[in-house]
Amino acid sequence: MTRTDVISMIAAPERARRRIPAGLRTPSVIAAAAVLIAWLAVILIPALTPQDPLATVGPALAPPDSTALLGTDALGRDNLSRTLAAARTSIPNGLMIVAAAALIGTAIGLVAGFFGGWIDEILMRVADLVFAFPGIILAMAIAAALGPSVQNAVIAAAISWWPAYARAVRSIVLALRESEFVLSNRLSGVGPFRSIVVDLLPAVSGSVLVLAMLDIGSAILFLAGLSFLGLGAVPPTPEWGSMISGAVQYFDQWWLAVAPGLAIVSVVLAFNIIGDAIRDNLEPRLNENGAGS
Repeated sequence: MTRTDVISMIAAPERARRRIPAGLRTPSVIAAAAVLIAWLAVILIPALTPQDPLATVGPALAPPDSTALLGTDALGRDNLSRTLAAARTSIPNGLMIVAAAALIGTAIGLVAGFFGGWIDEILMRVADLVFAFPGIILAMAIAAALGPSVQNAVIAAAISWWPAYARAVRSIVLALRESEFVLSNRLSGVGPFRSIVVDLLPAVSGSVLVLAMLDIGSAILFLAGLSFLGLGAVPPTPEWGSMISGAVQYFDQWWLAVAPGLAIVSVVLAFNIIGDAIRDNLEPRLNENGAGS
């Protein structure tokens, strides 16, 4: 091994560290990432759940002890196991809400902003109609009409959230559709839909990513709220919102609500910290790209 090889091996970790923006290497972001990695491990490795979340393991409403570290619920099920198992419902479906809303809203915003005219008018009036209702009220009405289930709660939440993405993307497209790089491609014979995909979609993707990262925590909380109201997860499926709802009538058994409540707080706070860091890191670049256009 030559001296050059040794120097390269020593410098490689430093180069990798420098590729990560300073704003994403703060203690709070690292701690938030560690929390999310821990929850990801819980989701992907069922063996980390100490007991069967649906099985009775002891007396009902037993306080925390060596057998059940976070006590048992009204049916004698291990509260810790149910809290961990609920992450496999709450977190992936929260991500699905944001992904669906971002996909629908981005597509509508691109089409409305690029074509303008009556197409823009119709699409934006539909968005205004959705905006006219408070999000939770609209989602409750849709979920109630479809029937209580996690899937229907995800659909209801996505329907109530897509207008925010549509309006954000439309405003960017309106500013970019007369730009030189878009007009030059159109004059060279590029079709409208190819121009949307090739020219405009990459330009709006950064803003959509920032908005989506900031929305993930809210989506998980939103889903928990629907489940708390009985419009999301159906028993015996463990879900953080439904677990808190079931604990309302047992105020003396503090562990029933504390465990899922802390789980929600940890995940939502972690996603918000990382989302804020990504926004702070990308906003200057997005502003430069917009100015350069």
